[in-house]
Amino acid sequence: MAERDLLTQEFERHRAHLRGVAYRMLGSVSEAEDAVQESWLRLNRTDTEHIANLGGWLTTVVARVSLDMLRARRSRREDYLGSWLPEPIVSVETEEDPEQEALLADSVGLALLVVLETLTPPERLAFVLHDMFGMPFEEIAPIVDRTPDAARQLASRARRRVRGATPDLEPDVAQQRRVVDAFLAASRSGDFDALLAVLDPDVVFRIDGGGVPPRARPPVVGAEAVARQVLERGSRFARFARPAIVNGAAGLVIAPGATPIAVVGFTVSRERIIAIDLIADRNKLGGLVVDD
Repeated sequence: MAERDLLTQEFERHRAHLRGVAYRMLGSVSEAEDAVQESWLRLNRTDTEHIANLGGWLTTVVARVSLDMLRARRSRREDYLGSWLPEPIVSVETEEDPEQEALLADSVGLALLVVLETLTPPERLAFVLHDMFGMPFEEIAPIVDRTPDAARQLASRARRRVRGATPDLEPDVAQQRRVVDAFLAASRSGDFDALLAVLDPDVVFRIDGGGVPPRARPPVVGAEAVARQVLERGSRFARFARPAIVNGAAGLVIAPGATPIAVVGFTVSRERIIAIDLIADRNKLGGLVVDD
């Protein structure tokens, strides 16, 4: 086998891991793929004889690329109207799809990604690489231009914020589905009291319409306010909703036809919905297509 073929084979062996790192850093499938592709291009420009640990080298490159992308994106976010939400990983197929299953394996809950978005880029990188992938701080430190102790402090601050903002979540997808199904039934029937019964008193409803009017709206907080918003604006779309797995949790795809107009993620805790994330930004829905 040619040397280039061996290198390609080795890179493909690490691709899923690299994509997982990049997605947790960026919250975007498309940007994560760009970061992974950039690592491949850099690998091709490098003398691999001097790379002792290819997996570690590639992880470092993807982390650096993701950090630069995250910093650039944050500087552009100042003009973004409404809520910015991650690009979801969605499965609506009942048949096994190896590529989709691989993406779902890389996914992380929308609730955690929303919290990660509140961290500074160095905090996010230190937390993702250490707490999620077990990279030692001695290897993280050069990426963020810090000492190992300073990198440890970055991860510690991030960890406190993540723990403080992440409640005990329902791990059973079947139980999540029962709660989401009850929410959908109440939305379709216009039953205000039934909606209140499945919403946490402090539920947050976020809408990402792409950061431009008229779909850009601030988050709605509180069960009554969210229930009113759902019945006033969402009931007419409820009949187009179909079950989906959104970032590993029970969710919905809103599809009047083959092309979805929105994806809805739910965060469920103690049989109540504590967060609803509606993503209607067409750029984040990508090539998602469902059967009529």
